[in-house]
Amino acid sequence: MGNTQQKIGQNHSGQNQEQELPVTEIPEESQLFTCEICIEPMLLPSKKFKNRNRCVHPFCIDCMVKYISVKLEDNVGNIPCPSPSCDQFLDPISCRNLVGPRLFVKWSDVLCEAAVLGLAQCYCPNRNCSALILDECGGNAKRSQCPNCKKCFCFQCKLPWHAGFQCEESRELRDRNDVVFGVVAELNKWKRCPQCRHFVELIEGCKIVKCRCGANFCYNCGKRVYQHWCGCDSASRFCIRVVKFFCVLFVLLAILFLFGDIQSSKRSKN
Repeated sequence: MGNTQQKIGQNHSGQNQEQELPVTEIPEESQLFTCEICIEPMLLPSKKFKNRNRCVHPFCIDCMVKYISVKLEDNVGNIPCPSPSCDQFLDPISCRNLVGPRLFVKWSDVLCEAAVLGLAQCYCPNRNCSALILDECGGNAKRSQCPNCKKCFCFQCKLPWHAGFQCEESRELRDRNDVVFGVVAELNKWKRCPQCRHFVELIEGCKIVKCRCGANFCYNCGKRVYQHWCGCDSASRFCIRVVKFFCVLFVLLAILFLFGDIQSSKRSKN
């Protein structure tokens, strides 16, 4: 038995005929392993779990599938190796055929949710779409376009785009004419007075306009102003700095002039 061969049989003519029996191979000791999770000896090397050459530990496939399933129930996407002395993570691609399609899809969903965690997100308000949309650019996102259905919506109030109206006003829109008028106002770049909320059109002239209610505001940024300039652009900021510089210079010259006048009067008395 084992690796020995037996020669048996004799032909009818009395001559000996050698016949080799099948060789029974005994698994090598290097192929045998004991799973460190279930503490069961494994005779088949195909039962050993392989983490895509990231790490090699004596774990059986059945125990590892159960381990992955438990971790996914806890919404853990980056699943660490169960060995206490290992700092590697399991590779989802190499485990795809082991865990099955249902568990692999869940694993992918958990990884996607962990990847987008912390990013501003919303769902497309279009009922026929409802795609998940992420704000990867940061800042104060407002008008956005769904990459799936290509329809515009407001990222702030999560409603279809309300051209020409604020978010709080868009919730009160009921008349279709208001929506159409808002689109026309946006196309013509009309601005709304920050005080009375009426639309104002600037054909030409200075960007500081005066509404019929008496409020002055900047036509570029829409903010109310109480002087004839606004710091919303670089040119205005430069002018403001120049004016402040000359004001400070005028005050310093006035102080020097007064100080010199006082000194000259003291000398004349002496």
